[in-house]
Amino acid sequence: MKFFIDTANLDQIREAQDLGVLDGVTTNPSLMAKEGIKGEQNIINHYKAICEIVDGDVSAEVISTDYAGMIKEGEKLAALHPQIVVKVPMTKDGIKAIKYLTGKGIRTNCTLVFSAGQALLAAKAGATYVSPFIGRLDDISTDGVALIAQIVDMYNFYGFETQVLAASIRHTMHIIQCMEAGADVATCPLSAILGLLNHPLTDIGLEKFLADYKKVNG
Repeated sequence: MKFFIDTANLDQIREAQDLGVLDGVTTNPSLMAKEGIKGEQNIINHYKAICEIVDGDVSAEVISTDYAGMIKEGEKLAALHPQIVVKVPMTKDGIKAIKYLTGKGIRTNCTLVFSAGQALLAAKAGATYVSPFIGRLDDISTDGVALIAQIVDMYNFYGFETQVLAASIRHTMHIIQCMEAGADVATCPLSAILGLLNHPLTDIGLEKFLADYKKVNG
């Protein structure tokens, strides 16, 4: 399973990259706003900066809601860097835009997916990635991880090449559950990725090893 970091914070992206396990980055307008990135040119420059840090795919989201606007933005974003994947919302115009961009050889990430039916449409339109938001489903007492498993089974059965990118991950256990469900990618906050490092028996074992070494070697 690939690890993407879900942030626009360059320091966090560098930290995840330095860890040696990062495969890509996902961003959205909310994450850009959180970092105080305002204005079209500043946003474009920020995307370029992210691409200079990581080796993998970087999802850059369109903000237009109409077909023509999505196409215009998508082509502009894709031209910024070979690593850019154009992030398009799951709407009627979004599906049409994904089909068009795919036909032009531009990779896409269909975002704000909350059902297997939506994931089916995204795959048929040729999306490179589909992003089910599991945390937001959990928020309304719906099993987000079960949706991941359902989409994975559907794609495998029909031979779709679209990759399942589990999004809106809230904690480390979500990552493990998505792994068990067969997700191709998990996009996570840095805290969730670092949480995988933690286990009390690791800490206890290391402490004992160091104590025993000190007894023998002074």
